[in-house]
Amino acid sequence: MIELFLADTDHLISVLLLATAFDLLIGEPPTALHPVVWIGNLIAFFKRSAPATHRKLYGVLFALVVILFAASIAGAVLFIANLPFLPGFVVLLIEAYFLKSTFAIRRLIEAGMEVNAELVKGDLPSARQKLSMYVSRDTSQLSEGQVSSSVIETCSENFVDGILSPLFYYAILGPYGLIGAYIFKAVSTLDSMVGYMDEKHRDLGYFSAKTDDVLNWIPARICVVYITIGSVLAGMISKGKKLDHGGAIKCATSDCRSCSSPNSGYPMASVAGVLGVRLEKPNTYVIGKDFSLPVAEDIKQASVVIAAASMLAVFSFAVLIYIISAIINYI
Repeated sequence: MIELFLADTDHLISVLLLATAFDLLIGEPPTALHPVVWIGNLIAFFKRSAPATHRKLYGVLFALVVILFAASIAGAVLFIANLPFLPGFVVLLIEAYFLKSTFAIRRLIEAGMEVNAELVKGDLPSARQKLSMYVSRDTSQLSEGQVSSSVIETCSENFVDGILSPLFYYAILGPYGLIGAYIFKAVSTLDSMVGYMDEKHRDLGYFSAKTDDVLNWIPARICVVYITIGSVLAGMISKGKKLDHGGAIKCATSDCRSCSSPNSGYPMASVAGVLGVRLEKPNTYVIGKDFSLPVAEDIKQASVVIAAASMLAVFSFAVLIYIISAIINYI
């Protein structure tokens, strides 16, 4: 294990950087070739086949099958990548493609800016319709401020789920990092499809939701640091309103428990504090209660902060791979 980690350090970093380049330059793979879509299709099959009784046990068993399936995808990729006759650049491309499929920086930013563009045009109905593709709440009656809030909330939360966490597990698990990223992605996708507290999903998604809470626990808390530093970087390149660089820590400290989720409050409160805006889901939670609801320009500012925080995450996890390697070498 130690020798394998040391030998693969440069390769692991190269895969990470190339995967990031794929994400930023090309975006999402075609649906038919997207591993996360395969995982989602399997979840949908088990969800349709759920029995009327023993749903909690069924939820545990089918979640474990989905996690094993995702780990098998990554394991097969690593097996193929280690075939002796494959050229090094082919191995790099294959692994980078599959790692890229576990995170989505470009798509997350694009989603926010799509809604922002409709609000800037003054087309609130179209903005509501665009937003409905990314959130589960009813968007039909939301005001402009509530639409802006919802966009910032989902982009902030997905910074952890869709970027920070998969890269975190890739970095800390060394040569098995791709498997770690895929296990996390399976759990995250399970949570997004069955991890709800309504009657239909409460038992079926219990295990998935709790496992997602555990795996996101560390990334959700360190995201405050990334968003804080990301706001400093964003302030250097953006000409928007002045950002409160200390606001992330202050708001995360005071409002992180406003949500029922043990993790979602951290990224949302961090971005709310940086922007100085109020984020609220009607009849559910309020974050940054002393501020006003955001406007369209705040969506753009949030996107710049999250983009900067994402690039910082890529750089820091590349460094972390080297640090772990150095520690192992020293031991």
